[in-house]
Amino acid sequence: MPPEPGYDGLLNACRAVQLDILGAFHPEPGDKTPDGCGTLVLLGPREPGFWAAFTQSPEYRAGTAHPLDRWSDRIIRALAARVQAGALFPFGGPPYQPFIAWALRSGRAWQSPAGPLVHDSAGMMVSYRGALALRERMPLPELPLCPCDTCADRSCVSTCPVGALRRDKGYDVAACHSYLDTDAGTDCMTRGCRARRACPVSKNYGRLEPQSAFHMKAFHP
Repeated sequence: MPPEPGYDGLLNACRAVQLDILGAFHPEPGDKTPDGCGTLVLLGPREPGFWAAFTQSPEYRAGTAHPLDRWSDRIIRALAARVQAGALFPFGGPPYQPFIAWALRSGRAWQSPAGPLVHDSAGMMVSYRGALALRERMPLPELPLCPCDTCADRSCVSTCPVGALRRDKGYDVAACHSYLDTDAGTDCMTRGCRARRACPVSKNYGRLEPQSAFHMKAFHP
């Protein structure tokens, strides 16, 4: 049975499979969206609860490579079929879809003072599992304000133990990976990036530490 019409109906359909709408926009020339796309909808984990749902999936239990990408492919393609939309993913390239540009375009994600994206509800723990390209120009909710505008301490910048994350200086990838190889880096490896965790919005998102450890292991095998 197709979901209820409109944004709220689509949101309910996403949440039924433990995904959330993390942004959406009406494409304009230059947005590099598929031809005929009237609304581009960005999808990410619905927290809390996403990790429990994923770890019970056949993709995770199989113990083979890239289980989260394979789960995302199966779930989002099925959802796209229900709503008669195209399914797009941040993996599977090259070429890769411009998810960071789409996130910024959505008006619900911004570049944080530390550099990585910050989202209005997911903070710096934001991640995108896929997107739906709808033909219709769906009415969208009012956009929120950037949480960094009212953040006084900018702890995302000051918390990184090696100063690897600085928007004004760029991301020092080598320093980050070197730190993760040390005993002190175990905290980031098992609980998630300390700078991302310091974001006040991240603290309220509900991502579990095992999920962060899963992502950190993929980032730094």
